Amino acid sequence: MRERRSERNSMTGETSSKKNFGLIGAGGYIAPRHMKAIRDTGNCLVAAVDPKDSVGILDQFGFDVSFFTEIERFDRHLEKLHRGSPESRIHYVSICSPNYLHDAHCRLALRAGADVICEKPLVINPWNLDALEEIESETGQRINTVLQLRLHPELVKLKTDIGKSLQNSQREVILTYITGRGRWYHVSWKGQGDKSGGIATNIGIHFFDLLLWLFGSAGDVKLYQADNHRMSGFIDLEHARVRWFLSVDPGDLPQAAAHAGKSTYRSISVDGQEIEFSEGFTDLHTQVYRTILAGTGFGITDARASIELTHRIRTVPIVSPDELAHPILSRG
Repeated sequence: MRERRSERNSMTGETSSKKNFGLIGAGGYIAPRHMKAIRDTGNCLVAAVDPKDSVGILDQFGFDVSFFTEIERFDRHLEKLHRGSPESRIHYVSICSPNYLHDAHCRLALRAGADVICEKPLVINPWNLDALEEIESETGQRINTVLQLRLHPELVKLKTDIGKSLQNSQREVILTYITGRGRWYHVSWKGQGDKSGGIATNIGIHFFDLLLWLFGSAGDVKLYQADNHRMSGFIDLEHARVRWFLSVDPGDLPQAAAHAGKSTYRSISVDGQEIEFSEGFTDLHTQVYRTILAGTGFGITDARASIELTHRIRTVPIVSPDELAHPILSRG
């Protein structure tokens, strides 16, 4: 096991010395949560890269962040710092780039002598995980990923409660996640399956990881619907039968949510009982960073099951809805 580089402060949960961070994808939607987590854990963002230069948000987190619009120059900068003093080198690289680039950017960071904190999905295709494990071993660095729902207090409590009563039982689970997106979504890389992994991977990876974590490994998988706007199917987990529906079409939002001006609707029910976890999302990225800095973050092994499952979902043939279909399809 790799030796930890710093001791943890038992009172605050933070590490005893500041770490230097680089960030890839500074102009993206999720990047500000990583910037905030770096700051709130007492560390320093010292370098960032994005092909777009609309990254004024960096000024909210420091005026001395070296910024690049070309990944090659960012790579050179990391190498230069790595050859300098231990205090000046980049200790972690946070990756917020498009999904299809995660694999390459993880490799870049590891070879620059940094550990990685990579957004979901860690990779699109499961076979890329094996190669990343090899590079981890070669470099002695570690890849961490962001599985923040596993740290949500209500969901941690739910896992404990479910674990006490599962035994040989199998729960009936209905997952519905609708998050409205405009036309830009389908023009951007997110709307291109080869770059995002499609709806199941780009939108659903959080929830598939959560369900696997709660109810065990996946068996039978069915896919009833799949297009650029929505996907729906069935998964037979070790301890649950899951009917799921994912959509980025705002027209799929329930009337109550639409009338309230909400663009997102999420629901998970277990045996007909709704799981309430709409609150408590604000600081989950910061909590993820704390676990990583303490040496207990989620790695490749933790991410593998959901990446393998979403790959299966993308590649199984579409079948006609049956009695196992999500209620939305049944009503249709």
